[in-house]
Amino acid sequence: MKKLSIIAVWVMAAGLWSCSDVRRKQRATYMPDMFYSRALETYTPIDTLHKQGINYNRMPVPGTVKRGELFPFELGPDKPGEETNYQASKQIKNPLPPLNEAQMKEAERLYLVNCGICHGTALDGNGPLYKGGDGPYPVAPANLIGQEMYQNMPEGQMFYSVTYGKGQMGSYASQLSTTQRWMVIHYIKAQQAAGAKGAAKTQAGSQTTGTGQSGTTIDTTNKQ
Repeated sequence: MKKLSIIAVWVMAAGLWSCSDVRRKQRATYMPDMFYSRALETYTPIDTLHKQGINYNRMPVPGTVKRGELFPFELGPDKPGEETNYQASKQIKNPLPPLNEAQMKEAERLYLVNCGICHGTALDGNGPLYKGGDGPYPVAPANLIGQEMYQNMPEGQMFYSVTYGKGQMGSYASQLSTTQRWMVIHYIKAQQAAGAKGAAKTQAGSQTTGTGQSGTTIDTTNKQ
């Protein structure tokens, strides 16, 4: 009984002490900027932070990868006048697996929004900017399905060009994420393969129609 009384007294004392409104002196905080985070609204001007000596530009730390996103391109941009990494990019394969129907549809949309204005909806280089020579851009953009150079361009080299820009084309790294750029490459390669297959069928059909088995020309005119 005596022990229970002692325990009860200690519990009551602890309860009264915890409810006390006596303010204790706060000790020094290590790295207070991390302990007391600053509340900033989206699109709030950051001039006041600069005046306080706080350097904050809303940009992620270099090398930051968004959750669920692919790792950045392993090759950096070449220095002016060099093509070391551009040539090395030929060996890099598309890390994305083949796209399903819905993903391919999204890849087509991304292409039309970002690439179609120059390269055209048919990938023939006749987009609105060129428009058969009547558009505001005087030089025809690259024909992705009609020029052998682009038809046979490796995936990695094509991705390098989209990421860092090449020739008259600027970089699209800020418009398209790493995953989206690889999706567009998938779409372009699929269209190139379909175009090559269609051209082969057309050529084979014209040869079959124009010549017989012995190689002699067949008269296809109607005979009464």
